[in-house]
Amino acid sequence: MQQRTRIKICGLSQEADVAAAVEAGADAVGFVMYGKSARHVSAARAGELARALPPFVTPVCLFVNARPDDIGRALDHVPRAVLQFHGDETPAQCEAARRTYIRAARVAEGFALLDFAHAFASASALLLDADVQGYGGGGKVFDWSLIPPNVPLPVVLSGGLNPANVIDGVMRVRPWAVDVSSGVEASKGVKDAALIRRFCEAVREADARIDDAIH
Repeated sequence: MQQRTRIKICGLSQEADVAAAVEAGADAVGFVMYGKSARHVSAARAGELARALPPFVTPVCLFVNARPDDIGRALDHVPRAVLQFHGDETPAQCEAARRTYIRAARVAEGFALLDFAHAFASASALLLDADVQGYGGGGKVFDWSLIPPNVPLPVVLSGGLNPANVIDGVMRVRPWAVDVSSGVEASKGVKDAALIRRFCEAVREADARIDDAIH
């Protein structure tokens, strides 16, 4: 049987958005700790939102070149958070909190993804995003053919995914998980419950098609 593709809805800032993600069947939700993002929430606000999560939905705190005390503050408020690093963090910086972490990679022509994966071998997964200005949430799809077939870590496909293209993404890349932010928004930073539901349904449709093709 085809392994189910995990789903992460990122950039949540309202209780209604968290409820919509949980109801739609998301496996994880992301809180952006990067102050320059339109989707930024404080550590205290992330903690409030995370308390609404059931036990098997994972909170993820996203950082960009954050100071160790900022990471520590986030973990104080969201104690079971997985960390996600989107900046220029070194492996040692990612490992310093001694927590499960995901490392984002900005994929473009010439990017040595396998070398990057080996450098961050302690990561639980690699999140593959488009190489855009800023750090994530740009709504831009990158060339999936740039992903080599032998990435040694679980792959989280990100970058411009939405309900219309995620079936193609899952079927072509066969990622361990998918991550969406702008693709399920009514406006920048404001999620749309119907789009979240359609996105999750599309991922399940892709898994079903793969399963049918295998059998």
